[in-house]
Amino acid sequence: MVKLRLKRCGRKQAIYRIVAIDVRSRREGRDLQKVGFYDPIKNQICLNVPAILYFLEKGARPTRTVSDILRKAEFFKDKERTLS
Repeated sequence: MVKLRLKRCGRKQAIYRIVAIDVRSRREGRDLQKVGFYDPIKNQICLNVPAILYFLEKGARPTRTVSDILRKAEFFKDKERTLS
């Protein structure tokens, strides 16, 4: 099963990549694809929307934190508009 989860980058300041990764892998393990990043200090979110939609359609599940980030970026509102 594939999940969309955060992968920590940066030594002093935490910056997180949003990645599609196999459930059995570690947090810092090999990812399938990078689909965005999140910087909590600068409050920046960058998403690769087609890639996220692809993985969600294939059955990937976002973790609670990633779903909160997607909701904060109003990702699900855009998704509902494209489906309607």
